[in-house]
Amino acid sequence: LHERHPSRVGVYFGFNEARAHQCEAGADLILMPSRFEPCGLNQMYSLRYGTVPLVHAVGGLDDTIRTYRPNARHANGFKFAGANVEAMVATLRQALRLYHNPLQWTRLMAEGMADDHSWDQSAREYVKVYKRARRDARDR
Repeated sequence: LHERHPSRVGVYFGFNEARAHQCEAGADLILMPSRFEPCGLNQMYSLRYGTVPLVHAVGGLDDTIRTYRPNARHANGFKFAGANVEAMVATLRQALRLYHNPLQWTRLMAEGMADDHSWDQSAREYVKVYKRARRDARDR
């Protein structure tokens, strides 16, 4: 594809973190069809950059992506269940339909960029869990 469309398709073999972030930040959509993903960082990078994630609903991907539905509040991407091509393609088609509605797509991007996946936010959540566990232990 690169040879036929060099101005539209790029190819790079190797590891370059800065380039990886540039590609992710410059994309409209990122596909993460992982079969196993305990946490996942790329979907969080994508959200921050305004790149809409389309993920297999597994592990950390399922935890961080709130799937788009018409009239859904606070959606930030797309999820598909079942590790199969049919489910992924159906969800990709849904995403591409929304992409052609710039107002809705921009809202989806903005929701993702507003997400807070910082360590400060994680620490606040851990403090809530510890306080709840301490309270539950006290009440026994």
